[in-house]
Amino acid sequence: MREKAVERRNINKEHNSNFKAGYIPIDEDRLHKTGLRGRKGNLAICVIILLFILAVINLIITLIIWAVIRIGPNGCDSMEFHESGLLRFKQVSDMGVIHPLYKSTVGGRRNENLVITGNNQPIVFQQGTTKLSIEKNKTSITSDIGMQFFDPRTQNVLFSTDYETHEFHLPSGVKSLNVQKASTERITSNATSDLNIKVDGRAIVRGNEGVFIMGKTIEFHMGGNMELKAENSIILNGTVTVSTTRLPSSSSGDQLGGGDWVRYKLCMCADGTLFKVQVTSQNMGCQTSDNPCGNTH
Repeated sequence: MREKAVERRNINKEHNSNFKAGYIPIDEDRLHKTGLRGRKGNLAICVIILLFILAVINLIITLIIWAVIRIGPNGCDSMEFHESGLLRFKQVSDMGVIHPLYKSTVGGRRNENLVITGNNQPIVFQQGTTKLSIEKNKTSITSDIGMQFFDPRTQNVLFSTDYETHEFHLPSGVKSLNVQKASTERITSNATSDLNIKVDGRAIVRGNEGVFIMGKTIEFHMGGNMELKAENSIILNGTVTVSTTRLPSSSSGDQLGGGDWVRYKLCMCADGTLFKVQVTSQNMGCQTSDNPCGNTH
């Protein structure tokens, strides 16, 4: 029994000291590689850096929005959002461009004024081609389709450029209208006031089917020349008075037709038609072979 115990102890001791038992040498290059190595590892690092940069940018934007809108435990300190779609600003707001949605309204609170201020810049309201510009020295309205002003309480039209519906009338209190160019069918004044058309430079009145000027008294005051052009005829109906103080005249000693001058005489028919006759002798009348008046002149 003692011999068997000694033999068993020797076998166990040899077995425990044999570390190479069951070992099989394997080439590492033939094993399947796991993880991100080489280019895949570099790409993964770039993606992680990009995500970190985006997170930093998102954090900065969030801080800016939080500082501007002033979000607190009780909501926004500078604005309110309502279920009806109303956005109310509770403090003075500094904005550049505002784009309201379709059929939106911009207004102030009840019994309070809505103050809009431009810092050294004009305030411009624009909808399509219609633009209202408020500047320091002037207010201008530009539109390709027309404009209309009405009383919000009575809905009465105060001023409109819709000529097809009604005539164009100046609002009450407006005494003059300054335009660069106007296209209309008729220009009239009140029965108790005069119609004055004044220009600083040159005025051109043109009609596709003629120009008719009617009035109790018609006066033309010009600093330069007056030119009348017509395809058919010019008719003056009534008493015509021409001031000769500024008309060129020749001295009594000049000969008719002398030099480079060609003189004409202005004649008028009984119906107001004007025509000219070349002056060839003194005390010459309006007799001419080409008489537009027929037998009456």
